[in-house]
Amino acid sequence: MSALRRFAVASLTGVSAVAVVASLAPAAAVSAPPPEPRVEAPAITNLQQATQALQGMTLEEKIGQMFVLFAYGPDAARPDARNTALYGVATPAEVVAKYKPGGWIYFNARDNVTNPTQLATYSNQLQTAATSTGQRIPLTIATDQEQGVVVRIGPPATQFGGNMAHGASRSTADARTAAGITGRELKAMGIRQDYAPVADVNVNALNPVIGVRSFSSDPELVSDMTVAQVQGYQKDAGIMATAKHFPGHGDTRDDSHTSLPTINHTLQEWNTIDAPPFKAAIKAGIDSIMTAHIVVPSLDPSGDPATLSKPILTGVLRNQLGFKGLIITDALEMAAVRAKYGDAEVAVRAIEAGADQILLPPAPDVQFNAVVNAVKSGRISERQINESLLRILLMKLKNGVLFQPFVDPAKIPSVVGTPASLAAAQKIVDKSITLVKNNNSTLPLSNTPRKVLVTGWGVATTASLGASLTNRGATTTVAQTGAAPTDAAIADAVAKAQVNDVTVVLTQKAWDTTVTDKLAKQQKLVNDLLATGKTVIVVAVRDPYDIAYFDDAPTYVATYGYQGVSMESLAKVLYGEIAPTGKLPVDIPVAGQPTTPLYQFGHGLTW
Repeated sequence: MSALRRFAVASLTGVSAVAVVASLAPAAAVSAPPPEPRVEAPAITNLQQATQALQGMTLEEKIGQMFVLFAYGPDAARPDARNTALYGVATPAEVVAKYKPGGWIYFNARDNVTNPTQLATYSNQLQTAATSTGQRIPLTIATDQEQGVVVRIGPPATQFGGNMAHGASRSTADARTAAGITGRELKAMGIRQDYAPVADVNVNALNPVIGVRSFSSDPELVSDMTVAQVQGYQKDAGIMATAKHFPGHGDTRDDSHTSLPTINHTLQEWNTIDAPPFKAAIKAGIDSIMTAHIVVPSLDPSGDPATLSKPILTGVLRNQLGFKGLIITDALEMAAVRAKYGDAEVAVRAIEAGADQILLPPAPDVQFNAVVNAVKSGRISERQINESLLRILLMKLKNGVLFQPFVDPAKIPSVVGTPASLAAAQKIVDKSITLVKNNNSTLPLSNTPRKVLVTGWGVATTASLGASLTNRGATTTVAQTGAAPTDAAIADAVAKAQVNDVTVVLTQKAWDTTVTDKLAKQQKLVNDLLATGKTVIVVAVRDPYDIAYFDDAPTYVATYGYQGVSMESLAKVLYGEIAPTGKLPVDIPVAGQPTTPLYQFGHGLTW
């Protein structure tokens, strides 16, 4: 009988948590990683200590394991007034001591990330706090390192082009390699769970929140790539993968960070489009799945978002699809999940629906106490809490968190951003660049010395491309104009284009009709540059859909990402060092006609 089956039977028959944990000993011994030097010995180093700790867990400690929190700042001992405002205590270590959470998440935007060595030290500090309080259970530390446009840890960590870039290359082997490298680097920093891969099928070109975070608009391609990355994270790197966002966030024009989207797929459409990647991930043994704050009437007509829907999380994900791993909510601080109920009710309903862990509660005290009170009142059974706790424990056992929570910061240079990893990343991204139009045979450029203007979106991106072109002998001028360029910036770029031989203009979501100025101004920039009559190469550095809004451009390239690695691959294609081999992983529709393809899935030119 499998470990998961044993814990399910035990939950139903009232067998103690201790007995179930003990039954996991052989599996835990096999899957635990080899010993690594520790900065400080963990409080739990063997199965006996783990079971003894669990024996004395209070209800509050069990519920604490169901919370995934964060704190502001890069040091567990450093006070921050923002932490005091949110949690009532000032330091990350005090947050751990107060709530005894089961999980933790890092954000670069919340001042957590300085560099990989700092993160390894920070992880050790947090684990010291976790293993010095209460039942001394180590944290599962996580982050969103999707690669491409969603990256929490930048260079020197190895960067890749992201999911749609993998979809453009069609290489599942490369997708797995990328996940393996990313996972090993995260593990060296003490991060044992990546909230990746995105398993959404992006069938809506106007999707403001998924886009290039998806592998493709084709369910089969998304399924294949998802499985490859699950294998890379879990089998090759030994960390937890998390498929998101169930039941599928790929067909919406609303952003769940700011509003509550509705997916109006029929049940047949859901089974055909959205479900296959999640089914494939479950078959591949995915450790965790993240919920989506979306309404799917065909799965639950109540109007509740999936995160709060028992018919979706328990009925579909658990019972129909047979998922036995962890269900974690998307961030509860997002507007979509807070729109219908108060914060306290949201936390309770998420657990009632079947979630094992709730991520980023915006009112931690209120939501923690609401869950405790719901159990004490009988609204949520303690048996359900125990079942979630055992799933959480099972994953900590499987991934070595209980036995090896500490990492060695001195190992970071030998694991993170190594020359071999960087070279592998570059080769992988090289295969993704897609030449959509080349009407005047502008590309490849000759090696003749020339003056090149790099303009358009992205301070770091335009500078990176400029440097790559300069390295190839071009006399390069960089004039970054931003997402919504001013008339003065457009006029300046046009003037500079007049005195340069070639202009490369970078666009970033120029299709985005939710921001009128952005749409109009990026289009105006490109069209005014084209009107000069000079050689202009248009490059979409995020979503490939931009060309629908300036199809008069004779030369158009899609990179699917704007990191330095993608700009280096672009430069190689521009100068003919490599031939473009990427194929569109989505249809590009005609502007204003979402069902009429302008360029079809699979299109891609080369030489």
